[in-house]
Amino acid sequence: MRLFTCPNCRQTVYFDNSACGRCGTAIGYDPAANRTVAISDAAPYCANAEHGACNWIAPQGGLCTACRHNETVPDISDARNLSDWQTLERAKKRLFYSLIRLKLPLITRDEDAERGLAFNFLADTGDEKVMTGHNKGVITIALAEADDAEREKRRTEMGEPYRTLLGHFRHETAHYYWDLLVSGTDWLERCRAVFGNDAADYNEALTIHYANGAPSDWPQRFVSSYASAHPWEDFAETWAHYLHIVDTLETARSLGVSTEPMRDQSGELSTDVDFDPYRTTDTQHLTEAWVGVSVMLNELNRSMGLPDAYPFVLSGPIVEKIDFIARLVQERRT
Repeated sequence: MRLFTCPNCRQTVYFDNSACGRCGTAIGYDPAANRTVAISDAAPYCANAEHGACNWIAPQGGLCTACRHNETVPDISDARNLSDWQTLERAKKRLFYSLIRLKLPLITRDEDAERGLAFNFLADTGDEKVMTGHNKGVITIALAEADDAEREKRRTEMGEPYRTLLGHFRHETAHYYWDLLVSGTDWLERCRAVFGNDAADYNEALTIHYANGAPSDWPQRFVSSYASAHPWEDFAETWAHYLHIVDTLETARSLGVSTEPMRDQSGELSTDVDFDPYRTTDTQHLTEAWVGVSVMLNELNRSMGLPDAYPFVLSGPIVEKIDFIARLVQERRT
């Protein structure tokens, strides 16, 4: 993600800010221009700003580009639900930043009931636990995932090295875009050649995965153990990692990051993030830059006594899959 500045005093501001910390100007994010603007009659806040759940503008009034995809939000008369929803919305906005930067189709259910994208944010009721997932364009996110302790508990129980709200959003939207961009198109056979036959029984594959675990050689072929469960999950996990990579590299580029992840025989190789990660199809350049940045992130975290920010290794077959995602996204830009 790029850096943003206050339109009044040029102070650096965060993507989530609704006011400048220096001059106090009310600000909002304008997705059409990819910049922060001063709130005015011409650039009013999204209606969800009233609940502290959005800082985007909605020039036509009502809901912004991201919030118009909400189908169900929790009962916000409950203070805990409101706080959790605000947390979910912050993660969702970062997802939509990437989807907009990649110029991917953003269709609401009102525009197309069959092909539209919608979000349900649901709280557990009694003993009934909400499951995060995707079904025919509708993405359900369990409100409980907004709780750090609960999310860490689930991460440990599932044996996952990495579990974040933003990761959930990126993974689940991958299933939506597989339906929209791959299924029924000339990309389908190309996708199967890289990820495997998606016609394999999905429920049976998950049952086997949860009973037996991932194959012993999964790190050489899959970006995560869960990706080995079925080609759909392999696609979704790889898609999520592609978004992790391009967005973090854009942040590094905005900060002027230069790293030295490896050296060639002459000892001269270094990495400058001097390209637009959101537009490149040069996967070698992309992943080489990512090696340097991810090593830097992990070392910084270790210096702070924190877990690795990116506890994954990108083998040759995984890079091939990332290359497929990059080419699909760049060729299917709207």
